Amino acid sequence: MTDIATAILAIKSDAQVSVVHEDITQITWHDGNPTNITNEDILAKQVELKSAYDAKAYARARDEQYPLLKDFAEAYTEKEILADTTKWDDYVIKYNKVRTDNPK
Repeated sequence: MTDIATAILAIKSDAQVSVVHEDITQITWHDGNPTNITNEDILAKQVELKSAYDAKAYARARDEQYPLLKDFAEAYTEKEILADTTKWDDYVIKYNKVRTDNPK
């Protein structure tokens, strides 16, 4: 779950606030909460941020599993300069498998 301070800063990026033990009842507004952010606003923003984070799970999984960029560079170079597509074909298969295994 997104922490309370992060949710507050997502609502008002220049808010000056501290939170004790992630307890929504222990928020200290150092700027006086000039926009009157409520606990309900904070909880709703936490849900929104978590949903956005969860929606990108596939991207994080892909990022960890994609073949290395140096493998891409080597395969591409051999394909373009030497006209040898062996490594390129292997790279494309691995790349597409990651996308298939981690759909959007």
